[in-house]
Amino acid sequence: MERTNATHPHTVTDLCEEGSRLYALALRAGRISRTEVEPAPCLMEFALLHPDPDDPNWLRPLPPSVALAQRLNPIEREITERRQLSIELADSFEPFMALTAQATAPTHAITVLEGLDRINAALDLATTECRSEMLTVQPSGRRLEHTLSQGLERDRPLIERGVTIRTLYQHTARYSPETLAYVDQFTDGKVEYRTIDELVERLIICDETVAFIPTRDDRQVALELRHPGLVRYLVKVFEFMWGRAVPLNAGAPYETAPDGLTEIQHSIAKLLVEGHVDEAIARRLGMNVRTCRAHIAKLATALGSGSRAQLGYLIAQSGLLDQER
Repeated sequence: MERTNATHPHTVTDLCEEGSRLYALALRAGRISRTEVEPAPCLMEFALLHPDPDDPNWLRPLPPSVALAQRLNPIEREITERRQLSIELADSFEPFMALTAQATAPTHAITVLEGLDRINAALDLATTECRSEMLTVQPSGRRLEHTLSQGLERDRPLIERGVTIRTLYQHTARYSPETLAYVDQFTDGKVEYRTIDELVERLIICDETVAFIPTRDDRQVALELRHPGLVRYLVKVFEFMWGRAVPLNAGAPYETAPDGLTEIQHSIAKLLVEGHVDEAIARRLGMNVRTCRAHIAKLATALGSGSRAQLGYLIAQSGLLDQER
């Protein structure tokens, strides 16, 4: 861009109103007097006027086509040079770009999904593409009716095209009418349900290629994982829990053991010794706090404990946690 005049500050692309008027006047008349252009020194500064060789008191206008060419030529030359530089840079890096593409073929190995709409859209896509097996972990005893309805719409097409589904619930799901009604919708052998006392968090895996896990308690943010190593690890975690879970149709895990305690009470005892409060124990075992405290009371009665502190000591001393379940 051309320099500006210190006393008349503007550029040639922003010619002042007086300069524009006088330049147009000079073009129409073929010349203009020096005194007449004194209010617009920019015309001389930008070489739009030059001295009349026949009379020094007059100025002749530079044809606008010539003025434009004088200003465009260096710009076009710079554009050409920079375009050539960009071509040379692209040629230089092209071999390395090809190598990078090969090395990073699995793109978007970890994708952050914000909001239920985006999470559900990603889940719908993954289940639509699922062709072999889907593994799911569903913590907590009761699931909302609309959540189960969404799951029903998502799972039915999978089963119809022969996809195997294995789902882990917590033991408390056995007493959820909503969950049991959902399970009754699928009696095909390709669908299996098991329960276990404690589950950490929700998990969905499709074909051992993509997994979904929540990152916040309100489940408004989730991660879509496509890194093969991460997905394989999560599959192993699922299989570890699956091997220790009880088939939903194979009796109740709350049956009393020879020591007079149920399996769920053994789980509560373990968490009590670890120092967890009632609310945390209930959350981890998928039950409400009132039910959790009822089990704690039965533990206290069975062990003859008169206080919470004594109960933890008696559990540790009783050897309950050393018994095989």
